[in-house]
Amino acid sequence: MSKSSPKAPVLLLALLGTGLVGPLSVLGATAAATAEATAPIAASTLPDFARITERYGPAVVNISVTGTRKTAEGEELNDPSEFFRRFQGPGQMMPREVPVRGTGSGFIVSPDGVILTNAHVVSGANEVTVKLTDRREYRAKVLGSDSKTDVAVLKIEARNLPVVSIGQVKDLRAGEWVAAIGSPFGFENTVTAGIVSAKARALPDDSSVPFIQTDVAVNPGNSGGPLFNSRGEVVGMNSQIYSRSGGYQGVSFAIPIDVAIRVKDQIVATGKVQHARLGVGVQEVNQALADSFKLDRPEGALVASVEKDSPAQKAGLQAGDVIRSVNGQPIVASSDLSALVGLSSPGDRVRMEVWRQGRKMEIGAQLAAATEKVAKADNTGADGRAQSGKLGLSLRPLDEEEKRLASVANGLLVEDVSGPAERAGVQPGDVVLAVNGTAATSVEQVRAAVAGSNKSVALLIQRGGDKIFVPIRTG
Repeated sequence: MSKSSPKAPVLLLALLGTGLVGPLSVLGATAAATAEATAPIAASTLPDFARITERYGPAVVNISVTGTRKTAEGEELNDPSEFFRRFQGPGQMMPREVPVRGTGSGFIVSPDGVILTNAHVVSGANEVTVKLTDRREYRAKVLGSDSKTDVAVLKIEARNLPVVSIGQVKDLRAGEWVAAIGSPFGFENTVTAGIVSAKARALPDDSSVPFIQTDVAVNPGNSGGPLFNSRGEVVGMNSQIYSRSGGYQGVSFAIPIDVAIRVKDQIVATGKVQHARLGVGVQEVNQALADSFKLDRPEGALVASVEKDSPAQKAGLQAGDVIRSVNGQPIVASSDLSALVGLSSPGDRVRMEVWRQGRKMEIGAQLAAATEKVAKADNTGADGRAQSGKLGLSLRPLDEEEKRLASVANGLLVEDVSGPAERAGVQPGDVVLAVNGTAATSVEQVRAAVAGSNKSVALLIQRGGDKIFVPIRTG
């Protein structure tokens, strides 16, 4: 027995090598598969973050902003009704502006000075300063910003600048090493590292961004800085954290670089960003709903409502439909639909696989334009302020339902606000009823009134049940 036992494995290997099919070969294949499944994964070498930092660190910049915020008696005006209360009756204090400063990070994507950062880093800034690693400082112009994706594009007058290398987000995997470079708490060019925790995370806000979740240490001041993969390519822009303390607690989120580049290309080309809209309200599909709709698994976006005259209604989508895929890309969570549609362009055609009343069907739709919330390049100067004669308002006429709800015959809805109008206290959601005492019926009328005014215009604003004239300086 002691001499024959060692030969048994040799016999088995020989039989497997002949291609014979039999009990021994099946046993050997099973054993091989089991061995492969349970074999330890070979350890890989750690990425060379020192080399990545040395090569691409000079393309990461520190961003300083100065601006103002409205306060009264030491408090910010966070309550929407506070604006009106401070204009009512004698003795009420007018809001005043106090200077504020902030810092953030960014990275150079073009040798001629095009820089990416977060929109919230430069929001409300009167002056933006960019500092390079070699201590040179430049006054930056805000080419544009998009609050929906939290991406802003800056421009400094310089040449032959170092730039980052752009990577492919689709190749990024959970568990992969990544590193961030930025200015947490003002400490310039700080390097932190970790791994990708997950991809395509949806956050509870109005963003349609499929965030990259990491455990890289990101703190205030890191916003707008790059997230590098192990090859030194930028795969994301650090944007926000989940925290109960206000500081890093192991969960941070980055905007995928392909999203940021898409926004950058639109801003550089046109000065604005356009997002698409399908026109449906959706909710998650849980197991109970999956059972109710006879779905094989709890995945998809359940259509709860369809907007009137929207692309969804024109395409024939109905409440109760479950959208399972768009252009071949699976919709697992309802947020996947928001991300795919929000990052498409108006006019794009999409093919959707829909589950309706127990059967699959295909529906095509042409996407419309979503509401713009962007600071346009032609409305801002080099210091980020609205140019003389501009109100800083984005307006659109009220539709009939909005007129009914507001109990008005005409009016213009304030969709976005900046510059003089923001400083005067106008807010998104306000309704402009009149300009200089004349009923406001069109955007062109407001533009003409502003163009004909040398110093200021008076807008009659309705907010909730209150109405008040708000003077806005134009010169």
